[in-house]
Amino acid sequence: MSQTANVSPEEIARFDQLAARWWDPDGESRPLHDLNPVRAAYIAARVDLRGARVADVGCGGGLLSEALARAGAKVTGIDLGQKVIDVARLHLHESSLDVDYRVQSSVDLAAAEPASFDAVCCMELIEHVPDPAALVHDLATMLKPGGRLFMSTLNRTPAAFGAAILGAEYVMRMLPRGTHHYAQFLKPSELARLLRQAGLELDDVSGLGYNPLQRKAWLSRFTAVNYLLSAHKPA
Repeated sequence: MSQTANVSPEEIARFDQLAARWWDPDGESRPLHDLNPVRAAYIAARVDLRGARVADVGCGGGLLSEALARAGAKVTGIDLGQKVIDVARLHLHESSLDVDYRVQSSVDLAAAEPASFDAVCCMELIEHVPDPAALVHDLATMLKPGGRLFMSTLNRTPAAFGAAILGAEYVMRMLPRGTHHYAQFLKPSELARLLRQAGLELDDVSGLGYNPLQRKAWLSRFTAVNYLLSAHKPA
């Protein structure tokens, strides 16, 4: 781990505790399983994944990494949780896919392979790091000129507090309590500013709807809870 890694040890420990059941669609990672097809389709609609080099930053147990690899991308998945990377590697024996999983920080990958990726994905990570601006800078550094960045996170609104914290953690108990911290949620305008500061241009912001009872997810114009965005690095 880099001495300058932008990471909270408590967050790594929290997600490592979920590692063993990461691929259980009815376990604690159930929302990720339900949201993953929508996220993968959002990316595939904007990047030709066949043969593309893609970095999945904060890949966890590899749900999105495998979906992108299945679509033809050459995926590098990084996370600082050793247990979740172990689970991701183990699942490759079941899926027979090829993903380069690494226990590596975003700052280290950016330093080792700058301007190397056609696309970079960072889903539900920025609200868990101490320095969001540093993370966005790392992601921008990894991108080739003309490359695209895809991110998802939670908006800092009462609706997001009700859905992601009160609803998911306390009422329905789909997530462990303490998974999210409201003060770390980012409004789309705030994240757009970080993208501009890193030299990226915002292309799209779409809401990500989710009905946990029906286990359905969809894109929408409603960005008050969870949203996806696409940006690019000028050629």
